Amino acid sequence: MDETTNYRAQSVRIFLALMVLTAVTVAVSYVNLGALNLPVALLIACTKAGLVLVYFMHLKGNLRLLWIVAGSGFLFLAILITLTLSDYFTRQAVG
Repeated sequence: MDETTNYRAQSVRIFLALMVLTAVTVAVSYVNLGALNLPVALLIACTKAGLVLVYFMHLKGNLRLLWIVAGSGFLFLAILITLTLSDYFTRQAVG
């Protein structure tokens, strides 16, 4: 029972942290930070995604192979974004 209670308490703490970060995201959206709006929103979103990955997908305390698989997904995403942006920024304006 103690392990189940700890897991539930931890899940509630993570859920509350995610709700606080969501509230922070909404609050920041009403503040004009100029060019920092997007980086701040992305930082908060990445923090929330990290919490979900580590706790709800049970990467914390698990095999390194699962970390490698999860990391390879992010590496592939980074490659796709890099290739897309390099194509976008090197195109000439038409017309």
